[in-house]
This record gives sequence, structure tokens and C-alpha cells, in this order.
Amino acid sequence: MSRETDVTIVGAGPYGLSIAAHLRKYGVDFRIIGKPMHGWFANMPKGMLLKSAGFSSSLYDPDRSFPLRQYCKERGLPYEDIDFPIPLEIFCDYGLTFQKRFVPTLEEDNVAAITPSGHHYQIRLQGGEVFVTSRVVIAVGLDYFRHIPEELQSLPPELLSHSAENSNLQKYRGKEVAVVGSGSSASDIAILLHENQTKVQLIARKPQINFGSPWGDGARSFLNQLRLPISGIGPGWESKIWCEVPWIYRYLPNEKRSVYANRYLGPSGGWFMKERARDLAVLSGCELIDARVHDGRVQLELASMDGVHRYINVDHVIAATGYKADVGRIPFLSDVLVDRLKLIGRVPDLSVHFESSIPGLFFTGPIAATSFGPVMRFAVGANFASRNIAKHLARSQGRRRSRNRQKPGETMVSHHT
Repeated sequence: MSRETDVTIVGAGPYGLSIAAHLRKYGVDFRIIGKPMHGWFANMPKGMLLKSAGFSSSLYDPDRSFPLRQYCKERGLPYEDIDFPIPLEIFCDYGLTFQKRFVPTLEEDNVAAITPSGHHYQIRLQGGEVFVTSRVVIAVGLDYFRHIPEELQSLPPELLSHSAENSNLQKYRGKEVAVVGSGSSASDIAILLHENQTKVQLIARKPQINFGSPWGDGARSFLNQLRLPISGIGPGWESKIWCEVPWIYRYLPNEKRSVYANRYLGPSGGWFMKERARDLAVLSGCELIDARVHDGRVQLELASMDGVHRYINVDHVIAATGYKADVGRIPFLSDVLVDRLKLIGRVPDLSVHFESSIPGLFFTGPIAATSFGPVMRFAVGANFASRNIAKHLARSQGRRRSRNRQKPGETMVSHHT
């Protein structure tokens, strides 16, 4: 077994890398396990443009010295803080550059299992190594939480995929595809398929597909800027509050936190995709009733808002139907740990420092949205999370836990503040 380490970060996206960059500066003994920016490389379609603004599409080192703006400046790439869509490929390369510059010790392996080990945690990697760590930060993003509507779940995998499985859309050229959903992933994929000479239909339950509007901060009047200030997740005082003071979200009632974190802002495509969607075939206001295999293809039964049923036949269905965070779906967390967690719905109830009810086990990123609000669904949430978590871990580094502290596998004791 390898030597014990103080902190282990699982996940190497914007959250994991930003936390690691902070811990490195603070001199904390840590390891970070994961493939850099994997979720962005593997789960987003090539050619996609980020819906988030340039200034809110950064990773965070402790000195805030290398935002996306600086990366683009160093490479002579066009960039604006707002109203200038950032290509996915540029953001991914920026993330890799950040990792090499600030987190050179990243270990590109995957975690196979995390189990309690006395007052600590035993981690087994897919590569075979086993080691013990005092504290764990889970920063795995969305990949384990893909949501497929019940009506589609009986379809075989060759006829059905989630949007996160479709980074390369070239394989659908010449086929007929239905994209189910009404958010940015649905509209982005449908538009890219259409432009790739694929016959595609976008099927949405909502009566219309919404696209955002340019933020236009510099062109807005002073009164308009005062009424709708810009934040990392969009204009408006509510968004501003959730971005600037996300800890305040924890004071909402649990039932409201759970629902609001996922529904705030709602599904919409990027404003810059609206013109490209002009010739897209859209079936809006349609409820998906059933899906079945018919002659080797998929037959979808739809019901319009006036109750009329119709059937369409396609070669493949892409479910761009989002994600539902559920800690029980993280495959490497042992059942012993999951069963001991205090939950809100299906996600951990977190302390002000992102610590779960099990001492030493932290969660951040989208799974923390119920505790810290909708900003955690976006990369910009790593700004607050990295500072908060890293400072807490640095302050407590080297403190030996007393023998009467709860072990990871023992009965849960709430320590939230």
C-alpha cells in the first residue's frame, strides 16, 4: 500500500483543478486523480460554443492570474468578457494549459473504490494502487448523473444515447435522428446535426424553444445596468446574489433548495444559436408517450398539447434531457458511506465548507447545488468553491483527529455549521 496522504481530490474538471491549484500554493499534502477536462472533451459535441460568458468561463488559481482572458491574450485569440461565444475546443485547451501550469502532479487514473478505513479513507485506483487518505473531495461533475426519460429506457443502446455520449456527431451523417429536449444541449446538438447533413427533428415538451439574449453590458444604460447587474450566470439581482454570496442559499428551506437549484434559469439555448436554428425541424409542445423498436428503427409516439397523437420513425434517438444528481449513482463510493450520508433528496447536505455529514468527505460542483445554489451548476462556481474548500483544508492540515471522532463508517453525526 502506498503512503498515506492528507487530501485526495477525485475529478479534474474546473472544480477539481481549481481546488488543487489552491492546495498546491498553501502547501497542503494532496493528490488529485482524474483525466483533465474529461467531461468537456468526452461529453460535449465538437463545434459547440459555450453558453457562459467569457469572464465566467475560467479556472481559478489562488492569485486569479490565469483566467481565460489571459490565455487568449497569450495566444492571440479573440476574446470578449461578454457577448462573444467561446468555442468548446478553446476552453478545453485552456483547461489543459491551466492544469500543466498549476496542477502538474495530476494523476491520470480513475478511482475504482472509496471505502472507510478507521478514521480515514482507503482509495483503490483502476490502475491497481491502493492508498489511505485523511480527507476526500469529490469533484466529479455530471457524468454519473445522466437522465433518460422513462419512456425511452426500454430502447436498446444502439438506438438510444444520451447527449453526453455524442461528442462526435459525424456518425449520424445520412441518418434520421430525433433529439429530445429543450435546453442548450438539445438545441446545440440538433443544430450541429442539421448542419452536418443529418435529417434531424428536435422534440420538445415546451411550447417553444427558448434562446437567451445578449447581455450587452457596455451598451446598456446606467439604470438598466443597475436594475439588471451582470453576474457569472446572467443578468439580474437574483443571479448576482447566488454568484456573489452562494453560502446564503443554505438558509432556504430544504424543500425549496432542492427544487430551485435545478430549475433556476430554466432550459434555453445560447442567443448566438437562434439564427442557426431557423431551418431546424422542431416539434414543440409534444409529450413523449412511448418509444418502441419497429423494423430495426425507433418509433416515437407523441401527443400534442391539443391531445392529437402522432408517430415518427427515426434511426436513432438522442436524449438531451439533462442530469439528475444522485450520490448513490457515484459508482466508486461504498454503500457504507452512501448509507451514512445525511441527504437532501438524493444529494449530500453540506456544511458551509462543503463537508458532508461524514467528517472528511467533501462534495463540490453540481452535486453541491442544493447546498450552495444554482451557481454550482456552472464553471464559475469553482471561484467560490476552490477558495472556501482549500482554505478550510489548509487551516486544518496536520490536525490529528481525536479518537472519539466519528469514523467514516460509523453512525452519522451532524456537524454542520
